[in-house]
Formats: sequence, C-alpha cells, structure tokens
Amino acid sequence: MGPKNERITVVEQSNPQSVSRRRVFYIPGYDPIHPRRYRELYRSESAAQAEISGYQIAIAANPKADNFGWTAKATMDGAKVEADIDVLVWSDIVRQSMSNSIPATYLQMLRTAWIYITSGTLRRLMWMRKGPVIAALYPVGLLILQLLVALGLGAVAAGAVIGALNLALGLAGLTTGIVTPFIRWPIILGIAAVILRWFQKKDGKFFAYYLMHDYAHSARWKGGYDPKLEARLAKFGDDIAAALKTDVDEVLVVGHSSGAHLAISILADLIRDGQVPAGGPALNFLSLGQVVPMVSFLPKAYRLRSDLAFLCTRDELAWVDVTAPGDGCAFALCDPVAVTGVAPKAKKWPLVLSAAFTQTLSPERWKELRWRFFRLHFQYLCAFDRPGHYDYFAITCGPQTLSERYQGRPPSPARIDIAASKYTDLAP
Repeated sequence: MGPKNERITVVEQSNPQSVSRRRVFYIPGYDPIHPRRYRELYRSESAAQAEISGYQIAIAANPKADNFGWTAKATMDGAKVEADIDVLVWSDIVRQSMSNSIPATYLQMLRTAWIYITSGTLRRLMWMRKGPVIAALYPVGLLILQLLVALGLGAVAAGAVIGALNLALGLAGLTTGIVTPFIRWPIILGIAAVILRWFQKKDGKFFAYYLMHDYAHSARWKGGYDPKLEARLAKFGDDIAAALKTDVDEVLVVGHSSGAHLAISILADLIRDGQVPAGGPALNFLSLGQVVPMVSFLPKAYRLRSDLAFLCTRDELAWVDVTAPGDGCAFALCDPVAVTGVAPKAKKWPLVLSAAFTQTLSPERWKELRWRFFRLHFQYLCAFDRPGHYDYFAITCGPQTLSERYQGRPPSPARIDIAASKYTDLAP
C-alpha cells in the first residue's frame, strides 16, 4: 500500500492545559552516533515547526540530567510548558556490535541472511510491507556487489600484470607457466582488499555496513536480547521509575525505530514490577517508525512477544504508534501486536495512526525528500510544513498528555492487523 492511499483527518478540539511539567525519555534506534545529534535536531526542527504552527519553543542545556538531555520551554495555546528531555543512550553497545573487520561483516551477512530465510521470517515480513524488507535486503545486495566489483577489478589488474610479465619473459623464451596462479591470486586479493576498504570508508554514503550490522544485531540472538542490552534496559527502567516518583504531570517515553521495541520491553517490565504508582504522573508511550516485526517474527523473540501481549492490555499507560507509508524503512500502519499474532482478547493498544507524509509535507517538500529513505525515517522527529494531528514538538512540549491529545481518535483505516508471524510462542 503506497503513500497515495494515506488518509488523515484533523479533528478540531479544545486544548485545556493538564501539563505544565513533563519528563520525556527518548530511546533512539540502532545508532552509533553521539546523542548530541538528537539535541541539535530538536533545536533546529522545533524552531522551524514553531514558526510554521505559531507557537514559541526554545531549548537549553540541562546540567542536572542523569542522562544526556536538555530542557525545552514552550508557549502553546497560551499555556507555558517545560519539558526535561533525556536520551537513553545505548550507542556504546551499538558501536561494540559493529565489527571493523570486513571479513567479519561478510560472515555476519551470511549468518543473518540464513536466519531470516531459513526461519521463514523474511517471506512473512514481505506479506505486510515490502519497503522495510527491501531495506533489509539492500545491504546484502550492495555488499555482494562491492565484493564482485573488488574481485573483478583485482582480476583485471592481475591479468594486466601477468600479461606484462609474459611479454617481458617472452623475449627470453620464458613464460610465467605454473607459477601464474601464485602471481594472479595475491594480486586479485590485494587489489580487492584495497577496494573493499575504500567502500567501507565511504559507508556514510552507502549505509551497507551500517544496515548490515543493524540487522545482524537482532538476528544474532534470533530475536532475543543480548545480556549487555538487557542490563541497559534495566537501567533505563530505573530512570523512568524514578521520574514517576516526581511531581511532573506526564512521563512520556518515545521509542524510534529499533528503540520502539526496546521501549516495549522496558515499559512491560516497569508495570510488571509495580513501579507505576497510582496517582502519579500520567505514563504514556509514543512509538515512531517502528520495525518491531523484524525482531518479533524471529524464532527466539519470546521476550518481546511476551512484552507485546502484556503491554497491549494495560490501563497504566496509553500507547500511540505513528508511522507513515512514505517511510520505506518502517512497518507502516502495521499493528505490532496484531501482526505478531500475540493479541489477546483484552487488547486495547496501540492506537495505530499515520503521519501521512504526502499530506503533512507540501508537494515541494515531499518531492525533495521522497527518495531520501534514511532521512524520511527521521521525519517523525522533524518539522512538517503542513502539520496535521501529529506534531512531535506539541506532543513532547505541549499542554496536553499524549492520551488526551488522541482521546477518541479512531485508528487509521489502512492499518494492518492480520497475524502474519510463524512464531507466536511467548516462552521457550
């Protein structure tokens, strides 16, 4: 289902102020970059959105933040709101998982492709959205192409060297003869290694190594979380639990891309452990550009599937899931609980909504961005020049809680909620 089928309805509603102070915990996706990029993105894009939407917003450093964070202050609809925004950092774990070895990356590629193909996961993912599956196949295809180019150029160079040697030796009535392979292959492999290293250094343009490491990170444990990540999730949960004991009006957890399924597990643990106090701040969860099925469809994703089945029934929070068919890297409008096949009868979350890029971005802006796939995957964190119901900055620094903002709104009629996963077990 392409972007042309998007529909978005703006519902006029009053905006009574229920939030003066908010804590926001942003969980990024698989990203090795320092979290300051998110602060600078928030600074520039919030200013752009404020100018478009007619409100005021400014950010400043927050030296008291336990994590990397900043403070945003806004005036919207005549209401003044302050939000402390923390980035829950796991970029060090991401960097550790990204091998600098070219051979190791190719071995990761083979293992990851084997797991997704032989488990039947890849085929079932294709049933829902081809975009993110193509994004998953992209690094495999590009790495193979880079290898073929490197070997091909190495073969050409080796042929030229051997031809020159035979020409020179021919003057003396000699040839390279049986030693030809011992000359040819070192040249081929040496040239190929140089070219592959060049491709690796240019990966900031190609994203082949980066994406391969991303998919390999999930596939390594066949959908499970590695021990280092589990420990980090526990710490994130402690940070959110501490915020729920303060006098803020709302604690908002935002999970983007791979950060969405991490947030699901963190929040499920938090509620199971009884760390959401009655009468405390409102707890809400916003998932953006989620890729949950890439993990939940894997054979050993018991933990995530169990967390999905649990979280979708809870009254302790509201969960809104925002994607857009124009984002080819996300499972747009796919209800992550339903498509995983773990939806119980008591399911109430998430509310699946479309950011409708083709309507919330002007034709000129959409034309500029539509083929910039990785940039579009971050559009949820950016300004819209034709904003609809979704405004990241009004959600994170506006006068309403997330649940109030979307109260009574129906889910997207284009949502996909048919079970598609082969694996639905919640425990081994």
